[in-house]
Amino acid sequence: MILTRRLALGASLLAAARPARAAWPERLLTIIVPFAAGGGTDISARVMAQFLEVELGQPVVVQNRGGAGGEIGLNAIADARPDGYTLGIINTPGIVTIPIERSPRWSMDSFTFIAGVVDDPATIAVHPDSPIRSIADLVAAARREPGRITVGDQGPGSAGSISVMLLEQAAGVRFEPVAYAGTAPGAQALMTREIQAATANLGESLTFAQRQPWRTLGVMSDARHALAPDVPTFKEAGYDIRGGSLRGLGGPKGMPAEVVARISAALDKVLANPAFRASSERAFQPLRYLNSADYVAFLQQVDATHRALWRERPWRR
Repeated sequence: MILTRRLALGASLLAAARPARAAWPERLLTIIVPFAAGGGTDISARVMAQFLEVELGQPVVVQNRGGAGGEIGLNAIADARPDGYTLGIINTPGIVTIPIERSPRWSMDSFTFIAGVVDDPATIAVHPDSPIRSIADLVAAARREPGRITVGDQGPGSAGSISVMLLEQAAGVRFEPVAYAGTAPGAQALMTREIQAATANLGESLTFAQRQPWRTLGVMSDARHALAPDVPTFKEAGYDIRGGSLRGLGGPKGMPAEVVARISAALDKVLANPAFRASSERAFQPLRYLNSADYVAFLQQVDATHRALWRERPWRR
């Protein structure tokens, strides 16, 4: 009996001496952006990070890891320790198109998908001095000079690449693609006349237009967007096509359930915050919240759609 009491006392003293485990997070978090700084994905991450810092009580920094149409940054997210301290912005179509066209060291099963946040439709823009003033002009130029009208994108399988391919398919024309590490370098190339047109999602296009002359020809959405009511849809020009990028927050596979729940709860509060919504609107970020289950279901649908497209017309170049 005495021995039992002594053992119990020793165990309680050891428990008291052992420091209590701190609540997650205990230190800085990183959000990896698989594209260059200055593009729409980068802006999405930086606006989100400011508000997540408040909810999580720790600094949240953004790290750009551009290249290979997003594959390099996705490598870094998939390879990270699954402790919740390294997260990333996961975009469509890259998350599904990269495994279709090549063999990365990850698949969709390599990630934890937390929530979809921004749904940004595709656009094509030209230099303000360009003689191309409309979607019809762009298509006409491609018909006159097949394969010679240069269009900047973010690499094979990227949102920009797929959007151009959809236009080629619908209009029966060919462009000359030029790949950049992100939309910002592509925009710079357009302004210095290295290329004749550039792809960008709507939020990016509107952001670039604030800083420099920039002519957006059209948007690949069902209807004109509230952020840019003067920009016509491709459907209005006779091409019923839709393209763009859904941006969500995710991390590597195997993250603890309690950490995912903590991040999800913080993100819910961020998305409900009027200040965040106002900041997103000022930054031309078209918000569309999808919880984890809906986000995964959306990605599965996008995966099926692009696999069918690949069977009809592979886009690798």
